[in-house]
Amino acid sequence: MVGLIIIAVILVLVAIYAIIYNGLVKARMYTQEAWSQIDVQLKRRNDLIPNLVNTVKGYAKHEKTTLAAVVELRNQMTQVPSGDHQQAMAVSDQLTNSLKSIFALSESYPDLKANQEFNKLMEELTNTENKIAYSRQLFNSSTASYNMKLQQFPTNIVAGIHHFQSSEFLAVPEAEKAAPTVSFDDQD
Repeated sequence: MVGLIIIAVILVLVAIYAIIYNGLVKARMYTQEAWSQIDVQLKRRNDLIPNLVNTVKGYAKHEKTTLAAVVELRNQMTQVPSGDHQQAMAVSDQLTNSLKSIFALSESYPDLKANQEFNKLMEELTNTENKIAYSRQLFNSSTASYNMKLQQFPTNIVAGIHHFQSSEFLAVPEAEKAAPTVSFDDQD
């Protein structure tokens, strides 16, 4: 009878251990999946950029520095190592700022602003930027959940045994943290 109790206790402990381990694997996979979603949107944006640049080139011939900066940053995005999330997001943020410059060009070039292809590309890029922002939020939420599991008892014991590593949050660029200055002073 004592032997059956000992076997039952061992089976329960093994089952608990397996549930904890599988929960850690699942949380880690959610984090990796969330990064994969960011990666998909970054690739989508990189695929749209050459079309946008070519469309703008026809209208804004003397805006070569703006276009060259976008192309250079796009090329940098393709060179970022797949595991370096922070560098990928840093280059992505720079690329987003450069794209804003191209969007601003449409105000200076009415013909460009009226171009249906340009407008379609702008809309697709804007949607992609929104998806990137959402994917970043999802990644950070998944990372928080995963990292909490790594620190909670008894999960932290199983995580330590199997060498689970914490995931880094994607940081918000310093420029985006600063509050915008709003002034209603009339300086005519």
